[in-house]
Amino acid sequence: MKKIFNKGLLTALLAALTLTAIVPQQAQAEESLNIMAEAAILVDAESGKILYEKNAETPLGVASMTKMMTEYLLFEAIEEGRVTWDQEYQVTDYAYQISQDMRLSNVPFREDGVYTVKEMYEAMAIFSANAATIGIAETIAGTESEFVRLMNEKAEEMGLEETTFVNSTGLSNSSLMGMHPEETEETGENIMPARSVAKLTKILLDDYPEVLDTTKIPVMNFREGTVDETRMENWNSMLPGLIYEYEGVDGLKTGSTDFAGYSFAGTATRDDTRFITVVMGAVDNEGEGSYKARFEATRALFDFGFGQFTTEEIIPAGYQFEGQETLAVEKGVEEEVAIAVKEPVSMMIRTADKDMYQPELQLDDAVVQDGKLEAAVEKDLVVGTLQLTTADGTDYGYLSGSGTKVEVATTESVERANWASLAMRDAGGYLSSLWDDAGSFVKGLF
Repeated sequence: MKKIFNKGLLTALLAALTLTAIVPQQAQAEESLNIMAEAAILVDAESGKILYEKNAETPLGVASMTKMMTEYLLFEAIEEGRVTWDQEYQVTDYAYQISQDMRLSNVPFREDGVYTVKEMYEAMAIFSANAATIGIAETIAGTESEFVRLMNEKAEEMGLEETTFVNSTGLSNSSLMGMHPEETEETGENIMPARSVAKLTKILLDDYPEVLDTTKIPVMNFREGTVDETRMENWNSMLPGLIYEYEGVDGLKTGSTDFAGYSFAGTATRDDTRFITVVMGAVDNEGEGSYKARFEATRALFDFGFGQFTTEEIIPAGYQFEGQETLAVEKGVEEEVAIAVKEPVSMMIRTADKDMYQPELQLDDAVVQDGKLEAAVEKDLVVGTLQLTTADGTDYGYLSGSGTKVEVATTESVERANWASLAMRDAGGYLSSLWDDAGSFVKGLF
C-alpha cells in the first residue's frame, strides 16, 4: 500500500520546531518558574545582578521585612559607639502594651522589666518580636517617631526607591493601639517595591554580614532559665531542621500582615555563590496566601538560581576591540598606541547566554580628545571603559548602576618626540602635501 506524503503538514511541523528552537532558553526557563506572588526578584548577592524579576518596581506592603532596616540602624549605632549590646532598656508603656498582644509576634515584656539590646535584637531577628523592635527603636532614637525619621533618611541615602516607613516593625499602624508614631496616619503602612527590598538586603549583608550569625538560628529560648522563658522558633521555616528546610538558607526576614500578605526576603549560599530572593504577596494554586506559599515561591527562585546560573568569564583580560585596537598619538615618537581591557570581565549568567553579550568601548572624553591622545602617554593610562550590551534575550541589569566598570587602558608607553623629530615630521607632511598638489595639477593638464 502506497504511503501518502503530506508535504503541507511536514512544513508546518518543521516551522513549529524551528520556532521553538529559536525561543531564548532563558525566557523558557523564566516562564516555567510561574512564581505565584504579587512581586518577586532573584539577585546575585555579590554583584547585585538581577537574574529574574516580576513586578519588582511596584510599591507593596513590606510587613516585617521592615525589620531589616531596624537591624541595619542598630548595627550602625553599635559600630559608631552610640549603643552597646549589653546596654539596658527600661520598658515603656507603649512597648509593654504591644508585647501583651498575643495576636502579634512577641516575647512578653514585664511592665517594670529591663532588657538588654542583645536580648531584644535576638528576639527581633529570630522571632520577629514587635515590642522588642520598638524597644530597639526607642533605645537608638529616644522615640519610635524619631527612629522612623532616621529610617526614611537612611532609605533615601541607600537609594531605596518608592520606599516609605511609618513604623519600626512593619505592623499596620492600625495594630499599634493608637500609639503609632507621630506624623504618621493611623491607617499608615510601610511600603517598598521588591527591588528596593532586595537592595536593602544586599546592603545589610555587605555592611553587616554578622546579621546571619543570628538569622540562621532555627530555635532559641528568650530569657532561658527564668519564669519568662519563651521558645522562639524562627519564622524562616527554610532553615535547617525546620519544616521547609532548603540547603544553604541562612536568612533573612519574613513578613506577613493582612495588608501585605505573605512575604519573605531570603538568602542562601552554596560553594562560592550566594543569592538573594524576595517574594511579596505569595499565594497558592487556589489564590490563597500562606506561609507555605511564600516558601514554595522562594524555593522555586533558589532552584532557578542554583540550577541555571554560574559565574562565567565574558571578556578576557587584554581583550582588544575589533577595528579600534589603537588610538592615534599626537607629538609622540610613535603615531599610535595599543589599548586593551585591563581586567577580565566575569558575570553571573546562564552558560547558554554567554554569547548574548557584546562589548562596546566608551572612551573618556576628558582623556581622549577627537579620538587622539597627546604624548607623552604612560602605560596603563585609562582611556575609557568597557560596556556590555545585550544582543538578544532579557537582561534585567543591576540593583545599583550598571555593574562593575571595567577599565580600558594603554598597553605601552609612548614618549614625546623631540623638537627635531617634530620639525622633520611637519616638514615631511608639508612636502607630501606639495607633491600631492603638484600631482593633481599635472593630472589636470591631460
